[in-house]
Amino acid sequence: MSMTPPYTPIACERYSELELAILRGQHLRTHWRRGEMDRIAVVRPLDLRTRRGAEYLILRDAQGRRQWWRLDRLVSFEPVPG
Repeated sequence: MSMTPPYTPIACERYSELELAILRGQHLRTHWRRGEMDRIAVVRPLDLRTRRGAEYLILRDAQGRRQWWRLDRLVSFEPVPG
């Protein structure tokens, strides 16, 4: 039995904004929520992928590590100026 909640797709408009940020090479200030834990991070989005019925943002974090983050845990994001 999986402890992961079912995936809830994000709005198409927000998905398109992520695609544009990837194409432009923009860094994003993100707010993620996983259960009771919140995380704020500046990341560089690389790609969007679907795996096992859920959508993911592939990114590089501030330490240069490549990560996959589930999109339905994304609370908010905005481009980082500059």
